[in-house]
Amino acid sequence: MTQQSPRSPAPVEPEAVPGFALAVAAEGLYLINLMIAPGLAFVALMVLWVRHRHAAPALARCHLAQTFRASLWAGGLLIVANAAIIGLGGYQSASTWIVVILYFTTCHATLIFFGAMGLARALAGRPYVFPLIGSACDD
Repeated sequence: MTQQSPRSPAPVEPEAVPGFALAVAAEGLYLINLMIAPGLAFVALMVLWVRHRHAAPALARCHLAQTFRASLWAGGLLIVANAAIIGLGGYQSASTWIVVILYFTTCHATLIFFGAMGLARALAGRPYVFPLIGSACDD
C-alpha cells in the first residue's frame, strides 16, 4: 500500500468532478446511437448538446462536443457508404457487400472504439478528444 505525504491532496473521486454525469450520458448516448438505437439516441444527444453546450462544466462540454461532432461524422460516413453502394451498381450488385464489409470493419468499428475510449475517460472524470475527428476542448 502506498503512503501519501501529509501535503498531497486527497484523490478526487470521478463522480465528484463537475459535469461527470452529463459526460457519461453523452458518451453513452453516442454508443447507443452507433449500436442499439440509431437516430433516437442521436436526437437525445442533440437535445443534451443544445441545452448544455454553453452552461455545462468543462468536462461535460468537452464530452458533449466530441460526441456530437463524432455522431455527425458517423452519419456523414454512412451517407458516403450508401452513395458508394449506389454508385457501384445499387443494392442488388455484388459490390454492395464489399462496401458494407469495408464500412463496418473500418469506419463503424473505429467510431465504436473511439466511443468506448471516450466513455472510459468520462467514467474516470477526464476529458477526451476523439482522434482524427475531434477538436480541442476548452478548459
